[in-house]
Amino acid sequence: SRIHAIFEYNGENLLKEDEIKLDYNEKDEFTHVYTLVLKKDGTYKVLFDGSVKAEGEISEDWAFPSKQIDDPADKKPDDWVEDAEIVDESVEKPEGYDDIPPTVADPEASQPDDWDTEEDGEWEAPQVPNPEYKGPWVQPMKPNPEYKGEWAPKQIDNEAYAPDTYAKYEDIGVAAFELWTVNSGSVFDNILVTDDEEAAKTERDAILANAEAEKEAREEYKKANEPEPEDEEEYAEDDEDDEEEEIAMGGHDASEL
Repeated sequence: SRIHAIFEYNGENLLKEDEIKLDYNEKDEFTHVYTLVLKKDGTYKVLFDGSVKAEGEISEDWAFPSKQIDDPADKKPDDWVEDAEIVDESVEKPEGYDDIPPTVADPEASQPDDWDTEEDGEWEAPQVPNPEYKGPWVQPMKPNPEYKGEWAPKQIDNEAYAPDTYAKYEDIGVAAFELWTVNSGSVFDNILVTDDEEAAKTERDAILANAEAEKEAREEYKKANEPEPEDEEEYAEDDEDDEEEEIAMGGHDASEL
């Protein structure tokens, strides 16, 4: 499971580029509090039950227009060398390299005592991998003195870069939910939009305190309503009765034959 954090910008929905993942023990049916904190300095935090799951720069973690972009006029030079290694022509294939077989007769094998040459034919030791065999010859590589590194276009200032407008809204008049789920029973409540982070923390702590009581109540309900395990001795007696019945039926059938 993961948390989605999406901003609308110029008619496009921007999903956070890196996933906000939840730990295994955080995936359950109990009440949880999700918090998104947006700062005036362009930073953010995503919290799950008060624990920070993601934080950083809004302009860096969403696909908003970046500060710099590739210069479309910059082209890779024709003589740019991107091969980090080249074949070492000074190394030649060793003499007799191709004559080395991939397998050899097992030196530890011996002809079985009951081997009959007339009936079984000439005995041959089984084959084992040859430790001297290195595979097909491949010339080694060496560093390329002409290597210039991976080419990248120059960066220029992006005219569309406007961090003061990212994730900032003049008015928030509606809180709505659009989601896809395969499990019924989800309830959304206690929605708070505020410019007071401490007030939000106070509300969150109060909800989480009730959530602990919810877990305790759930455990008590399970204990009170789960069926008690059947007596093992009763199961054993039932098995013995079934076995005796089968034996009796088998004897009856045999006598009729």
